[in-house]
Amino acid sequence: MHVVMFGDQHAETLGGAQVSMRLQRRFLEKAGHTVTIVAPARHGRARSRGVVDDPSYLDLPSIPITFDREYSMTWPGARTDRRVDAALRRLLEDTGRPPVDVVHVQADFWGAFIGHRFARRHALPVIHTMHNRVDVGIEATAPFPKLVLRVLNAWQRRALGVFMEAKPVGRDGWAYLRRLANRSDAVTAPSTHFARRLEAHGAVPQGRRGVPADLDAAPTPAAVDVIWNGIDDGLLDEALATAPEARAPGPPRFVWLGRMSPEKRLLPFLEALAAAGVEADVEIIGGGGQLRAAQRLVEKLRPRAVVTFAGRLSYAETLRRIAAADAVVQTSIGFETQGMTIFEAASLGTPAVVSDPDLAAELGGGFWAVGDGEHADPSIAALAEALRVAASDISAGTPRTPDPTVRERFRQSSRTAAMVEVYERVRA
Repeated sequence: MHVVMFGDQHAETLGGAQVSMRLQRRFLEKAGHTVTIVAPARHGRARSRGVVDDPSYLDLPSIPITFDREYSMTWPGARTDRRVDAALRRLLEDTGRPPVDVVHVQADFWGAFIGHRFARRHALPVIHTMHNRVDVGIEATAPFPKLVLRVLNAWQRRALGVFMEAKPVGRDGWAYLRRLANRSDAVTAPSTHFARRLEAHGAVPQGRRGVPADLDAAPTPAAVDVIWNGIDDGLLDEALATAPEARAPGPPRFVWLGRMSPEKRLLPFLEALAAAGVEADVEIIGGGGQLRAAQRLVEKLRPRAVVTFAGRLSYAETLRRIAAADAVVQTSIGFETQGMTIFEAASLGTPAVVSDPDLAAELGGGFWAVGDGEHADPSIAALAEALRVAASDISAGTPRTPDPTVRERFRQSSRTAAMVEVYERVRA
């Protein structure tokens, strides 16, 4: 079948959703399907990454929206609709690709609007993968978040042609996700806890509105399909093959990785590390706006642990660092819809220190919980205590053991097979 994906950002830019889309495309093509990805064109240094003139990419005219020109946007509307239709028509004629069978929206903003408008114009089934908690993300990153959400909901109603609603949906983050989900034939989420929240707030596909009254009720049947974002089978096997057979001597080795922004809670981690007073080697992988603040905080607090800022690494190298570590530290709370790093770690046999109880429950085992393990505890003291316990267990040779079934369930080949079942269901 021919699947057309829509994204907010070009698949060759940085970001978890983009990594997931590239991986999905590759494994769908390995399974014999055709994939076209529609997204804003890249600018600046980002334009030089990836494959040039790849027929699987349909790039739309765009404007950069960040100072580093990494990210861009395409304004949804009639002009963009005409461009998408004309470009896709030319692509099919020039490459001999088959007609489009399914639209897969993997976007939250302009890409979502463009994708839903395309599906509606051409009467195609649409699957929407919800990658983000819009309310939590905007609250963590934007000033005046309530105003931002009101404006965003108004923009959404205009872009989707929703000028009047028989039943008011609202103006908050869940209202925003409800409008997108209710216009979909299927909705997928990368974790059980996020899927259940979507169901509880009515963010479910058309025709599957039997949602539970609260988060503790089990929906039957499930209105939102749970399909994890996966890991490349080949990279996983390579990382496993090169992983050390036995732990190298030395102090406990912790890895923190991710985007250095407030919602990821890197600075609280560094404060907790100093408060814990553990002797350890700590590697910080990634980059972002809080890099200098994090470096200054380490200089100020002078933790007993040795902290190294490794910067941005390739995905393959990052996996090797995780495999060689004693534990991965996850610190965000309420923001992640899956928490890829701890699943990558579990697949490689590396346990994790987990701050978010929802992510811990999804992981199943092989972690040290921050706080009581049932309720989120954002305090520095709770994180420091978890780090002390983890360091002690590692030094004693009794670390936590990840659930061995995660490795196979996390492979992209199995995730692609699950998504193809959803494609076939909506086509039917």
